Amino acid sequence: MRELKIGNLSIAVPVIQGGMGVGVSLSGLASAVANEGGVGVISSAGLGIMYRNLASDFVEASILGLREEIRKAREKTQGVIGVNVMVAMTNFADMIRTSVAEKVDIIIAGAGLPLDLPSFLNKESVTKLVPIVSSARAAKLICNKWKSTYDYLPDAVIVEGPRAGGHLGFKPEQIDDPEYSLEHLVPAIVSELRVFEEKYHQQIPLIAAGGIYTGQDIADILKLGASGVQMGTRFVTTTECDASDKFKQSYLSAAEKDIVIIKSPVGMPGRAIVSNFIDKVTAGKKKPLKCPFHCIKTCDISSSPYCIITALVNALKGNFEGGYAFAGSNAFRATRIQSVKELFQDLKNEFLERI
Repeated sequence: MRELKIGNLSIAVPVIQGGMGVGVSLSGLASAVANEGGVGVISSAGLGIMYRNLASDFVEASILGLREEIRKAREKTQGVIGVNVMVAMTNFADMIRTSVAEKVDIIIAGAGLPLDLPSFLNKESVTKLVPIVSSARAAKLICNKWKSTYDYLPDAVIVEGPRAGGHLGFKPEQIDDPEYSLEHLVPAIVSELRVFEEKYHQQIPLIAAGGIYTGQDIADILKLGASGVQMGTRFVTTTECDASDKFKQSYLSAAEKDIVIIKSPVGMPGRAIVSNFIDKVTAGKKKPLKCPFHCIKTCDISSSPYCIITALVNALKGNFEGGYAFAGSNAFRATRIQSVKELFQDLKNEFLERI
C-alpha cells in the first residue's frame, strides 16, 4: 500500500480508523492503530458521561476527558492520532479547542458542515483539518468557504458513503440508490478537489469510507482515485477496541438481516444492529422523561423517543435492553476477535491478493 500524505504527515498504511462513539474508539484502540502505521482516532462524543468523575458538569467533564484520552494515547504511541468531532454536538467548539491545544495531529469533523473549522487554528497550530462530506457539492462548498474566509484548504477530505455505520448524511431513499454509492461518489469528489489542487498548488487527498471492510475493498477504491480509506466496523472486533466484550459480541452474533436503518433522535437516518431496545422504539414504547445532557443541537426532547447518548452508553456496556450498537453494513461478516496487529496484516495480505 502506498503511504498517505496529509500535509506534512506521512501515514505508512493509508488506513484511518473511524471515530466511533460513545466510547468505542478511545485511546486504547487509537494508539494500537497508530502503532501499526495507520491513523488512530479518538471519538469525542459522550466523554462527559465517561469522565463524570472529573467534573459534575457535562461540558467541563467532556473537555477534561478528551484531554485525558489524547494524553493517554500519546503515552502509548509515537504514531498519528486524530480526534473525531461531530459538528452537531453542542460542545463542538470546546472539543475543537481542546484538540488544537493538545496538538492532536488531525481533527476529523462531520455530522454537519464544519464551515468555520479553520477559525480555531492559530499561527502555532500543528493540527490538520479534515472534513467529512457526502457529496461533491459539499466538498466544493467547504473548499470555497475555507479558502475565501480563512485562506485555508482542507488537508484532506473524507467521503462517507451510505453503507457506513452510525449516522448517515443521506436521505432514507438515497441509501440504496446507486447514484449515491461510494463508488460513484469517489470519482466525482476527486474531480472536484482536483480543481482546487491545480488552482492553489496544494494536494487534497480524498479518503473513502463506508462499507470498506477488506484489503480487497481498499485496493478497489484506491483504483477509483481515493488516496486512503477510513474503516470503523472492522476495528470493533479487535482486542484493543475500547468497547465491552458484550458490545463486540453483538457484531459477532449479528446476521445480515439484523443490520437495519433506524430514525435517530438527531434527525438523521442511522445504521445499527437490531436490539430489544430498537424493537420497543419501533413499537412506540419509548419516551424520555428528560434531557440530561443536551449533547446534540438537533435533538428535541419534546419529539425524541429516547436519549441517544444514554442509549449508546448502555450499548457500550453491553446493555441492549437500554440501547443499541451502531454498525456498518458489513458488521455481520465479523467472525472472531483479533488484535489490531493481526487485522493490519490481514488487510495487507488481502490487498496484495487483489492487486
